[in-house]
Amino acid sequence: MTKPLDLITIGRSSVDLYGAQIGGRLEDMGSFDKYIGGSPTNIACGTARLGLKSAVITGVGDEHMGRFIVEQLQREGVNTHGVKTDPDRLTALVLLGIRDQDQFPLIFYREHCADMGLTVDDIDADFIRLARAVVATGTHLSHPQVEAATIKALEIARDAGMQTALDIDYRPNLWGVAGHGDGESRFVESDAVTAKLQSTLHLFDLIVGTEEEFHIAGGSTDTIVALRAVRAVSGATLVCKRGAAGATAFEADIPDSLDDGQSGPGFPIEVFNVLGAGDGFMSGLLKGWLDGDNWPTALKYANACGAFAVSRHGCTPAYPSWEELQFFFDRGIMRPDLRNDAELEQVHWATNRHGDWSSVKTFAFDHRLQLEEMDGYTLEKGGRFKELCLDAALSVQNGQPGYGILCDNRIGRGALHRATGTGLWIGRPTELPGSRPIEFESDLGEDFGRLREWARENVVKLLVFVHPDDDVETMEAHIRRVRRLFTAARRNGLEFLLEIIPSKVGTVDDDTSATLIQHFYDAGVYPDWWKLEPFKTEAAWQNAVDAIERNDPRTRGIVVLGLDAPEAELAASFALAAKQPLVKGFAVGRTIFGDAARAWLKGDMADDAAVAQMAERYTRLCEIWDEARADARLNVG
Repeated sequence: MTKPLDLITIGRSSVDLYGAQIGGRLEDMGSFDKYIGGSPTNIACGTARLGLKSAVITGVGDEHMGRFIVEQLQREGVNTHGVKTDPDRLTALVLLGIRDQDQFPLIFYREHCADMGLTVDDIDADFIRLARAVVATGTHLSHPQVEAATIKALEIARDAGMQTALDIDYRPNLWGVAGHGDGESRFVESDAVTAKLQSTLHLFDLIVGTEEEFHIAGGSTDTIVALRAVRAVSGATLVCKRGAAGATAFEADIPDSLDDGQSGPGFPIEVFNVLGAGDGFMSGLLKGWLDGDNWPTALKYANACGAFAVSRHGCTPAYPSWEELQFFFDRGIMRPDLRNDAELEQVHWATNRHGDWSSVKTFAFDHRLQLEEMDGYTLEKGGRFKELCLDAALSVQNGQPGYGILCDNRIGRGALHRATGTGLWIGRPTELPGSRPIEFESDLGEDFGRLREWARENVVKLLVFVHPDDDVETMEAHIRRVRRLFTAARRNGLEFLLEIIPSKVGTVDDDTSATLIQHFYDAGVYPDWWKLEPFKTEAAWQNAVDAIERNDPRTRGIVVLGLDAPEAELAASFALAAKQPLVKGFAVGRTIFGDAARAWLKGDMADDAAVAQMAERYTRLCEIWDEARADARLNVG
């Protein structure tokens, strides 16, 4: 019988603050990148990326960081039913750094933390039985209260005939046998820890650990002796991770050599960051195990996922999608520092983006020059009017998915910041209005360093007035500047939208935009989104779509712009664009806000009337688009 979940992990969760400066001491870190963390949480995310239906049982605080973990889990596709929000405890925090390939200083802030507040009453038997497997990690066996909760979940699973797995995940200081400053320590001998682990090992069908972790579980620093001690109390398959030597699985008696177990292929890559590698390994292993693959195949997945983790910054963000993993296997290693493999990184980025934007109906009020030229305009009034635009957009959206805005930071800063967290798709312009070759708004900084200040929801939008007949110098300037911004956007984890308008430069035909699209791909620019003019022929649309899909089959898609066209003209252009599945929606501005802006800025229209008029026009355009899309699908069917 198919179950709703493949696995449930149980244990710790945290917010990981990773030092952004590589090679320095943790004392000297000047900035940090924020990620989700904790072995069970990482594993839940890693397996979800590989296509398994995963959930996690953990605890978070009733505060901002707890909400971050829950929201990030949901973005990763992880079921959060088992996440307890604890009103009395704070979310765990970890500070980490990358000194070199062997040193990774870290500090656990886990005093009275939320995940250690789990009790047996938080274990829902009906929820546990929804899964095929329960995966525990060692830290939650270190304290009687969370140990009892973990054991209850495992016993429910075993009574229901489910599979169970343990990642030993030995952190000496979390067991109280090392100090707070020894967070990176992976092994300290302790008879008490060994006894506690051995009292639970019979509960598992699969036990996974490094050689040092089997040393603590088996009570010996001789790996073979330790594995045999574990085998004496457990019939589980034992998987021993051996660093650069890969990993070995033992289903029965332990042989005299680790080399005599089952193994999978390894991947010779550069070690950049060992933090989180074990959780990536476990994710790949669980994928193979739960899919019923043989151990060499499961270990192949595990070794590859571990290789991705050690080559990138962060834990969960480094883990591959299933499509990325298959791409890696098919193509092979092009360079050992995987994070600098542009083709692989493009697949990683494109297959791990969050959010369903299969429809994007966008109210574009990012206009600056057009608004500034209207009678009655002042910067203060312009900002207030854009707040009204946002009010109109939110009233039409009404909490539904598939709606968006384009809003700038110069005039519309208040609206732009208020839109964050509303569920709207948010595009933010970067170009200096009317510039050709392209120039940028000053608030980006000379080297685009201020993109680091942008909300992660913002999509970097760039409009370029460009034409295939541009002289060589102009075209090179366009491409060079677009590529710089695209690279900066990726570096800062922001999606990128490229808008091209050749009709304002010269005459166009069915090949014009397709030719430009190819130019930018040839330059190494892979926009998440394209914003294109409304073409007049099916051939022009097909040529543009073919150019995009030929170069980037994983693009988010296209939005069609409005160019201040009247409604009837927009309806005709929508009907043509909607025939292309790659076109996800529209981005229309002045058709919606133009009349209201002119009247409101002169004082001839009240706030409520302006919002009502814009909402009505936006709604009407959404209806026209939805009808066009429905007609296109009907005709195809």
